[in-house]
Amino acid sequence: MMDKAQILLSPGTEQPRTLVVVFLRGGADGLALVPPLEDDAYYRARPRLAVSKKDAAPLDGFFGLHPKLAPLQPLFANGELAVVHAAGSEDQTRSHFEAQDLMEHGGIVAGGWLGRFLRTRPASTHGALGCVALGKALPESLLGAPSVTLMQTVDDFALGAKSPALLDGLRQLYSLESGQLGGAARDTFDALARIEEMRSTPYRPTHGAVYATDEFSISLREVARLIKASAGLEAVSIDLGGWDSHFTQASVLDPLAARLATGLASFHQDLGPLMKNTSVVVMTEFGRRVAENSSLGTDHGRGSVMFALGGGIKGGRVFGPWQGLDDATLEGPGDLPVRNNYRNVLAPILARHGLQDAHLSKVFPGFTIEPLPLYG
Repeated sequence: MMDKAQILLSPGTEQPRTLVVVFLRGGADGLALVPPLEDDAYYRARPRLAVSKKDAAPLDGFFGLHPKLAPLQPLFANGELAVVHAAGSEDQTRSHFEAQDLMEHGGIVAGGWLGRFLRTRPASTHGALGCVALGKALPESLLGAPSVTLMQTVDDFALGAKSPALLDGLRQLYSLESGQLGGAARDTFDALARIEEMRSTPYRPTHGAVYATDEFSISLREVARLIKASAGLEAVSIDLGGWDSHFTQASVLDPLAARLATGLASFHQDLGPLMKNTSVVVMTEFGRRVAENSSLGTDHGRGSVMFALGGGIKGGRVFGPWQGLDDATLEGPGDLPVRNNYRNVLAPILARHGLQDAHLSKVFPGFTIEPLPLYG
């Protein structure tokens, strides 16, 4: 366990747009998070687990949101949240480890897709606070990134003891460096000064936002804090784990869905107008089997859902196509097929954050991109 920030240094300047990637580890059940309320086959497959029409938060007349995701319904109604159903990767193993690796690497390739994006994007700043992973371990998606800071809160961003004499000595030492090392050091000292200034004043969310006290909400609060501080934040990775719901699914999924929804809703409310420069994408390695099992749970499946919200998103839509849940449409042992590859969801978001079409093949090598029209 790391109790201080892990810092990979490189020089940079401020960047106004921030991409927040939320990974739901454990295989989140897309058919529970966004149930097809008007598909009779859904209720036949899940006589005990199906979300009822009366309990769901309505979306588009066909799909609804799990009741615990109700805080996100206003964002969908206002056109700020888009849902992509039957989303996932080409992985057929239904193994958490293999599916996560494939998705985070962006294929069978070295490095992570988010790391390649940050390295490839022409406007990337590579500052000491340009890319942050909130948590205790560096995610695979950020492997190869030019600069990453791993922290749990901004208070973790420190160099040893809080000693002005130590920092002054280090500044003098690195002031003699004129190359990349010197630039990286100066950028880091500037970041430390900004963080110290942030620490001196308790953070107060704005626009009436109130964050919950769970780890996920605290992480999003720290992201909002960094965005408002103009710290040059370009990309953030946050995990929300525990979605493996083989047994008594409601006891597993309900509290996690509540954390996801309340955290994102508070973050959206807190940022207010700053959301126009912020994008959030929520993804998971795979979905669950269509039919419930004998343990009131669901087993590893294929297609799940992705969520996208933030500046420029033309939301209020559930992207398909939806071809039903009859046996003839399912694959393998009874899974929802993947009809929207996760790369096609990420591609338009990365383009909004500065990636040129010509560079998509560098971020997702060996895959032909057909971007979803999230912004059109």
